[in-house]
Amino acid sequence: MLSRFKSAARILFKGESQKKSRNPIPAITSEELAQIRQFFPREKFFIFGHARSGTTLLMRLLRLHPDVHCNYQAHFFTRKPLLKSLVDSAEIEEWLARKSNRWNQGRDLSPLILRAAADFIMERDAAREGKTIVGDKSPSSTIHAQVMRDAFALYPDAKIIYIVRDGRDVLISERFRNFVEESKFLTAEDKRIISDLRADSAPFSGGRRSIFTETFLRNIAKRWVDDLHEIDTEGVKLYGGNYISLRYEDMLAQPFKELSRLWKFLGVKRINKTLEKQLIEEMSSNPDEEWQERRNSDIASFLPKGQAGNWRRLFTESDKTLFKEVAGKMLVKWGYEKDDNW
Repeated sequence: MLSRFKSAARILFKGESQKKSRNPIPAITSEELAQIRQFFPREKFFIFGHARSGTTLLMRLLRLHPDVHCNYQAHFFTRKPLLKSLVDSAEIEEWLARKSNRWNQGRDLSPLILRAAADFIMERDAAREGKTIVGDKSPSSTIHAQVMRDAFALYPDAKIIYIVRDGRDVLISERFRNFVEESKFLTAEDKRIISDLRADSAPFSGGRRSIFTETFLRNIAKRWVDDLHEIDTEGVKLYGGNYISLRYEDMLAQPFKELSRLWKFLGVKRINKTLEKQLIEEMSSNPDEEWQERRNSDIASFLPKGQAGNWRRLFTESDKTLFKEVAGKMLVKWGYEKDDNW
C-alpha cells in the first residue's frame, strides 16, 4: 500500500514518467506469418545491391515475365528513415503492446503493422498488373548487414536477389551521377574537376588525369567492399537457399541465361523462349542515360552508360593503386581479377 501511495503521489506532482526509448522491435513469428499470408498471399522478393550496380536494369528485366512484378525505391530496409521508423518510439510501443489492448493477444503488434504496410504497398501494384510474384528493388551503400537483418525480421519467407558490379565501374558511375546532379556534397576540388572536364575532356581519357579525389575514391571503394562482404555473408547465413547473387556483367553478356536462372529461383510457372527477344529489346533502352543527358548533357555525354569496363579508359595508375589497396581482394573474390596484377 505504501508503495502504491508513493507512486500515486509521484505521478500527481511530477506527472507520469515517460520511457525514453522503446525495446527492440520483435521479429515476426511463424504464427503471425501464417496469419498475414492469408490476407497478402503473393510471394515476395527483394533486390539489393550497392548503388550504381544495375539494380534498376535487373528490375526492368525481371518484370518482363508474366508472373513477376517489381517496382522500386520503397527503401523499406535500405535508406533512412526505414520502414521500422513507423513504430520506432516508446510511445508507439506502449500503445501496440498495452496489456489492456485485447487486439494484440498479449504481444507487441509492431511486426504485424510493418509487414502489413509493406505487403499492401507491393500487392496493390501486383494486383493491378495481374502478377502473382512481387518484389521491390532498393539499392543500399551504407547500411550493409543491417539491411539483411531488418528484412529477415519481417520477411523470413521472402527471396533475396543480390546484384554485384565491378567496383571500379561502380565508382565511375557514381562519380558521374554526382557530377550530373551537381550534388550538394561536391567539394571545391570536385567542382574544379567538373569545370576542367567541361572545358577539355581529353586529358581525362586514357588514364592521364583522374576524375576522382583520393577521398572520394577511398570512401566509395570502402563502401563497396563493406556492402559486398556484409550483405553476401548475412544473406547466405539468414536466407540460405532463398538467397541468390549475380554479377551485372554476366547479366549483360548472357541476359536470357541469367534471367532464366532468377525466374526459376522466384518460382515462376514457365519460361517462354519469346522472353529472350523481349530482354534484348528492353536492354536496348537506357532511361537513366536519357535522364542524365537532359539534366547535364555536356558532362553525361563523356561516359557511355551501363557498359562494363569503363574504368579501363578512365583509371590513372594512381587510381589503380588506391583501389587495389582498398578493394583489390574483393575484385579477386568475385572473379573480376585473378590477382593484383592489373
